[in-house]
Amino acid sequence: MTNSTFVLPAWFESKLVAGMQRGVEKEGLRMQPDGFAAKTFHPAKLGSKLTHPYITTDYSENLLELITSPKPTIKEALDMLRDLHVLVHRSLENNELMWPLSMPCMSSDTDSDIPLADYGTSNIGKLKTLYRSGLGVRYGRKMQTIAGLHYNLSIGDDLFAAWQNAEGADDLTAFKNAKYLALIRNFKRLTPLVLYLLGASPSVCGTFVSGREHDLIPLFENSCSYYQPNGTSLRMGKLGYTNSVQEDLDIRYNDLDEYIAGLRRAIGTPFDEFANIGVDDKDGNPIQINSHILQIENEYYSPIRPKQVTKSGETPTAALAARGIAYVEFRAIDLDPYSDIGITKETACFLEVLALYCLLTDSPALLPEEEKRLAANIDTVVNHGRQAGVQIDDGANLVDLHDWIVNHLTNMQIIADAFDAHHGGNDYRSALSLMQGKATNPNFTLSAQIEEDSRRAGGTWALGKILAQKHQQELLTHALSQEQEQAFAKIAQDSVREQQDIEASDTMSFYDFVQTYR
Repeated sequence: MTNSTFVLPAWFESKLVAGMQRGVEKEGLRMQPDGFAAKTFHPAKLGSKLTHPYITTDYSENLLELITSPKPTIKEALDMLRDLHVLVHRSLENNELMWPLSMPCMSSDTDSDIPLADYGTSNIGKLKTLYRSGLGVRYGRKMQTIAGLHYNLSIGDDLFAAWQNAEGADDLTAFKNAKYLALIRNFKRLTPLVLYLLGASPSVCGTFVSGREHDLIPLFENSCSYYQPNGTSLRMGKLGYTNSVQEDLDIRYNDLDEYIAGLRRAIGTPFDEFANIGVDDKDGNPIQINSHILQIENEYYSPIRPKQVTKSGETPTAALAARGIAYVEFRAIDLDPYSDIGITKETACFLEVLALYCLLTDSPALLPEEEKRLAANIDTVVNHGRQAGVQIDDGANLVDLHDWIVNHLTNMQIIADAFDAHHGGNDYRSALSLMQGKATNPNFTLSAQIEEDSRRAGGTWALGKILAQKHQQELLTHALSQEQEQAFAKIAQDSVREQQDIEASDTMSFYDFVQTYR
């Protein structure tokens, strides 16, 4: 992705953005009023976290995950996300709040008070908990309390069909797979841009780094908050979701079969360090699904994933192999702590412009040598992204990060114009303009704002609590319609019944189930 000027292809028309669908998955820790992560069970009013389609938990029992259904407009997606937040806040007990930052609120110095998500007594529910147990023994449970936001986006078949026709390609599914993978490769190339513009985790509570090697410094004298000066997204750095075990996996995004084979190879390859932990404890109880590099596909950490909707009992790679790529999942996004739902309309508009830019820009094969360079660029931006004169490697030269970002944002202008031409209004252009301001002035970035406001508040935890209380007050003023209330109540009740049915239908002991699964 060089500095050449971007032009839209001749076949492109603004009406082709009409078929886009988007959905949001937003994680967030429940916290006690004293600032420590909640130790209570998932609120019963919210139904079964095993079977509820919209409200569940991620790795930890206290890490809520709210999932919208796919929507034809950003407004509808964010409105649903807000409704889910309203439901959660109405259901919280013991004066709990939702922590608004990606990096967790306070915990003890050890992992002991971080509860694994509990999905009930069914074999499939226990397997989900076992997977989380495996993550805990492999990487530590603290990592499981980090929260993020996933933006899921599918491109309409009308756009792909127009493009397919222009190129004279035969098979639409194969064509879409190739183009989605091209988008993914370019997003990986532009991840530093995303982390600089949207990164919102420059600091952490001291308990998160207790007992870990790190190069963070106190936010101010005698502070219990630690930060990286000029940092952007510690969540996406060595303290966050990355881990050395996966660095040399060589999972490639040039061909769908190759990608699937790479993931399956990692799931099938034993790893000595994990074998030394053991798959069962001394009493014979399973503590990880297997001792392989990956227990399951979802353990692979990537800033973006190709996705297909899975059927009951189907693995993600089986779904991709059977039906191809249906959408992409943008995963490199920190929670925006200033938004009551973790994301703003401007960020959503920008991500859609970026997606189309990645899709329509030339995207050569992505090979291990370039992956290593991209990883180094991410490390630079995570730790030093706001520093004046900071440089990244664009493959040909070392270039000024901020100039590089401005150039790409300038290229995206024509795409923002196309979105606004279709949808009416000025939302996409305004979003891009906001990002251009951040690119030219690092003080306008979320990470700079959070650093400054954390100092003013007396620390990262103090800022988080102020924002958590503010969001809760705002969300509790929102009213759901009677129809919505009844619909959500029915979904919660149905989810409980569905979990009970699953538990009643099990005929195998969990031990035998795990052996069969292994």
